[in-house]
Amino acid sequence: MLLFSVLSAAIAPGVSLLTYLYLKDKYDAEPIHMVVRMFVLGILVVIPIMVIQRGLELWIGNEAVVFSFIQSAGVEEFMKWFVLYHVIYNHTEFDEPYDGILYAASISLGFATLENVLYAIYSPATFGTLLMRALLPVSGHALFGIMMGYYLGKAKFANERESKFFLTVSFALPLFLHGIYDWIIISVRTHFMWFIVPFMAALWIWGLHKMNHASSRSPFRLVTKDERVKL
Repeated sequence: MLLFSVLSAAIAPGVSLLTYLYLKDKYDAEPIHMVVRMFVLGILVVIPIMVIQRGLELWIGNEAVVFSFIQSAGVEEFMKWFVLYHVIYNHTEFDEPYDGILYAASISLGFATLENVLYAIYSPATFGTLLMRALLPVSGHALFGIMMGYYLGKAKFANERESKFFLTVSFALPLFLHGIYDWIIISVRTHFMWFIVPFMAALWIWGLHKMNHASSRSPFRLVTKDERVKL
């Protein structure tokens, strides 16, 4: 019973955030099986990511900057981006900008959820530590996914030249933000909450703005009379 409670607490944040993001898709809801598929792919990429990270640790060590921006953020964000690009970018269901956010967040939260479960199983997990992980690593992965997906959405519906630029940003920006997050956690030993809380708050504000902007660009959105006048 205790194990079930711990696992439920570890799984709940990722599923809750994904549900919230799914319900924010107001104009053309994606098939649930596609969202679940990306979530499961996020779970599956954990194994190759762990193998690559271990190899890099043996090869280049784990100094704070190297670990934060290469071993952790670099490997994780590249694998998520790679799967998204090859599985969903050219899929017919990717037909509005917000879809990029939803699918990127799905794979990110699949990864974060399994990571959270493994932490709960192999580390002493209390309600407090699981709550902290829900507020930091799990929501962090969701926000990195939102940034990745936003620019994938822009790339999808841009011209060829702009598309290449936005594809680059869709990988580079979440890598940079993820690297900063990890570096703060690793390097700021004392009072790190003074740094990570404002960082996460800014990310949430930025992420919500990106979600609203992507949603407003949906081709399925009905334009009001006032908006037509402005156009």
